[in-house]
Amino acid sequence: MAGGLTYGASGQRLDVYRPAAASEASPVVLLWHGRGPDERDVLAPLARAAASLGVVCFVPDWRPDADDGGRTHLRESALFVQQNAAAFGGDTGRIALAGWSLGGNAAVAAAMDPLALDGWRPRAVVGVAGAYTRPQPLTGRAPIDELAKAEMTLPAIPVRLVHGTADPVVAVQQSRQFHTALQRQGWPAWLDEPETDHAGVIMTEYDPGSQRCRPSDTPHVVEAGIRTARLLADAAHLAPAACQAVPRPSA
Repeated sequence: MAGGLTYGASGQRLDVYRPAAASEASPVVLLWHGRGPDERDVLAPLARAAASLGVVCFVPDWRPDADDGGRTHLRESALFVQQNAAAFGGDTGRIALAGWSLGGNAAVAAAMDPLALDGWRPRAVVGVAGAYTRPQPLTGRAPIDELAKAEMTLPAIPVRLVHGTADPVVAVQQSRQFHTALQRQGWPAWLDEPETDHAGVIMTEYDPGSQRCRPSDTPHVVEAGIRTARLLADAAHLAPAACQAVPRPSA
């Protein structure tokens, strides 16, 4: 793991998790944390699990409490990965974008609006326990509203969603509603629902004392985290053919 790298003009920190051994360039995942500022460490267990499945995983800090809601940090981290993934053994032609909670909201919004990340769109996106009916920092609009406005000719990016059925922070109905909307619009979408909570889906548990999520070895948490890591790896490994434009229903 390469830790504590800096990216962007703001000098935010970023960690890179790499497969133990790779004979060729590996698929890439850019993974955004949730609402807590500068919490890249919270995603360390998930990132390590994803790297063990053969992907290079970039996990940046970003600050949702910034004046612009963190939009600049998110955009800078995406640009950093595009420009530097190859230096860490990554395949710049296979970059998946993923996020947890508020980060998941932002990740899927980038699939709906090409301008969200300055014209760049990832190969696939993974939303982890996101609230898709609520505004997100990249465009200020809810992903489900972005989907409704997406141009009919916009190539449909594969979207994978994962949400714990016992999530008390963001109800699983958020992902179910968004999944249904994606399918109705003709987007290739999948939803996995492990039996865990908001923290468990990223292989952690919430510690009230520190008010942070910490790694956990509780069986249902480990199982849920592994399932999420597999979704990340599957999204990053998608072949180019899986990401071409698909027929879209008429409005």
